[in-house]
Amino acid sequence: MKNMQQMQQMMKQVKKMQEEMQKAQEGLKDKTVEGSAGGGAVTVTVDGHKQVKDIVIKPEVVDPEDVEMLQDLVLAAVNDAMRKADEMVGKEMGRFTGGMNIPGLF
Repeated sequence: MKNMQQMQQMMKQVKKMQEEMQKAQEGLKDKTVEGSAGGGAVTVTVDGHKQVKDIVIKPEVVDPEDVEMLQDLVLAAVNDAMRKADEMVGKEMGRFTGGMNIPGLF
C-alpha cells in the first residue's frame, strides 16, 4: 500500500513538472535575444522559439558595389542570435533537467 502511495505522489510530481516545463517553453516565445555583426552594423532579434523577429541594417553598410559583404554580415548576425537563443533556451529549460541535455525535450 505504501508503495502505491509513493508511486501516486511521484506521478503527481512528474505531472506538475511537465506543466511547469510547458509553461516555460511557452514563455520562451516572449523572450528575445540579439545577435549582431560588423560592430552592430547588422542586428538580428530572435525569440526563444528561434523565430527571427527583427533585422536592423545600418544604412552605411548598404553598398550596392559590395552586396556580398552585407549578406555575410546578415548571416553572421543571424547565426550569433541563434546561438544566443540556444543558450537562453538551455538556461531556461536546464532548471528542469539539472543541466542535462535531453535530445528532443526542447
